[in-house]
Amino acid sequence: MTVFGFGRRKREQQQLADAREEALRWYERLGGQLMNLSGDETSVKQALVDASERYNAAGGQLERATSLKQYDLARETSLEGLAYIRAARTAMGLDAGPDLPPLAGARAGQITKEREVDVQGHTYRASPEPGNATPYYYPGGAVAGRGVPAGWYSEPWWKTALVAGAWGIGSVLVFDALFSPGWGDHGYDAAYNAGFDQGMDQGFDQGFNQAYDDSGGGDDGGGDWGDGGDFGGDFGDFGGDF
Repeated sequence: MTVFGFGRRKREQQQLADAREEALRWYERLGGQLMNLSGDETSVKQALVDASERYNAAGGQLERATSLKQYDLARETSLEGLAYIRAARTAMGLDAGPDLPPLAGARAGQITKEREVDVQGHTYRASPEPGNATPYYYPGGAVAGRGVPAGWYSEPWWKTALVAGAWGIGSVLVFDALFSPGWGDHGYDAAYNAGFDQGMDQGFDQGFNQAYDDSGGGDDGGGDWGDGGDFGGDFGDFGGDF
């Protein structure tokens, strides 16, 4: 091996070690937070369940990781878990704690005011705050190519798409009712603009979903997460303030 080749190999090994330590740091922080929190409110319990699922998934990802991308996925999973921890603390009336690095899907925006819609005879709600009517938190991100903003919801209607990798017609109708510009003012601070690099984020979403599935993670649906690309080109620009 040449001196040049040896030096490159050493740098790659150091980068991999640094990525592992970074992922492990957030993973251990998530585990520590989980050990110290509990609550009886539905919103608190659900947020902690979601945080625990991310903790288990990140642990599996760390065990198998052999590349920078895989360590980045484990780090992202842990950060998502910590976002749920912050939500649980907020629902408990505690300080949310220090800010986290932005999640990969942070450009999906966030809910800024109460929103209620009826879809096929069923009422769906979204809110910037937890409550009895909105106990399910989502930290925001791309789900099968569409940006679901951070906030509290009456039910986790996005989970089918998260697990299956594609949106069912029912979930699409809910999404459109809550966030489509044609429905007027939604209280949705949309940072999800045309500048969103859809191809890159779909690729991340697919890779994240696959790694999450392999680790035994995922929410109620289980099963095969699929390729996540079916609705990728349908959405275009979510720009502006809703």
